Amino acid sequence: MSNERGQMSIDRLKELVRERSRRAEMPLEERRAIMDMNSDMFPVPEGVAVEPADLGGLKGEWSIPAGAGEAPVLLYFHGGGYLLGSSRSHRHLTSRLALASNARVLSVDYALAPEHPFPAGVRDGLASYRWLLDKGHAPEKIAIGGDSAGGGLTMATLLAARDEGLPMPGAAILISPWTDLTCDTGSYRSKADADPMITPQSIRETAATYLAGAAASDPLASPNLADLTGMPPMLIHVGSDEVLLDDSRDLEKRAVAADVDAEIEIWDGMIHVWHAFYQMLPEGEQAIERMGSYLSAKWNSAEKIPVI
Repeated sequence: MSNERGQMSIDRLKELVRERSRRAEMPLEERRAIMDMNSDMFPVPEGVAVEPADLGGLKGEWSIPAGAGEAPVLLYFHGGGYLLGSSRSHRHLTSRLALASNARVLSVDYALAPEHPFPAGVRDGLASYRWLLDKGHAPEKIAIGGDSAGGGLTMATLLAARDEGLPMPGAAILISPWTDLTCDTGSYRSKADADPMITPQSIRETAATYLAGAAASDPLASPNLADLTGMPPMLIHVGSDEVLLDDSRDLEKRAVAADVDAEIEIWDGMIHVWHAFYQMLPEGEQAIERMGSYLSAKWNSAEKIPVI
């Protein structure tokens, strides 16, 4: 997908992102603090209330549109390579997704490496989904989603839930998901020059830190290597200029082969998680609206299924 009106904007954004990525490496805590400053630079849209959430020990926050009432829930896992990010850093994105889908979005502060390496984040993902079910939320009125590493955690959580015998949610959304930690797909080579944000070397180092000696071939680390039978309907967004392009392509292929209702949309010229730049990039706004309409359609169709 493309948008002529926004093309200059994406070109300029690529320049800015590439310039930022060339900065010297900073200590992890400083990088985390800078990422959390997103909440100061990018305000929450009007009409959304942000409230703290306590999931029985796990922390996070709710983004609730005005008048949402007992609206469906999007359980959201932020990106950041399993090392960075928080509900705060992604607040501008989750609150906008709440508006687009007219849903309550629960953004979870799952455990991060290196303090808590794989599979700690997966345990937290599963615990957060189980918490929603235990609170009485109907699975068909829940969706799970995330961006980048949060997209990988979305798939890992779904796999863990399936293997635990839990009911699947109504849908999943994946934004530029990182779903193959072997980090050796074709787009690592073909898109290395086009991607202004991620380099093959940096993401391989990030994977090694997260895995801390665990096998990258573990299906909960690399869901693209898993049996995807029984996964819920899913929409995958990825930009054409991403090192992780083949993660999304391979995920969709494997899901369809497992009879999963999976859709992929490759957006022309877009970069990693361009949705997060929606306040300056028209395609970011369009992509969020598309995610929202997809979720609304899935939840509405669930309401029409007769109970026998």
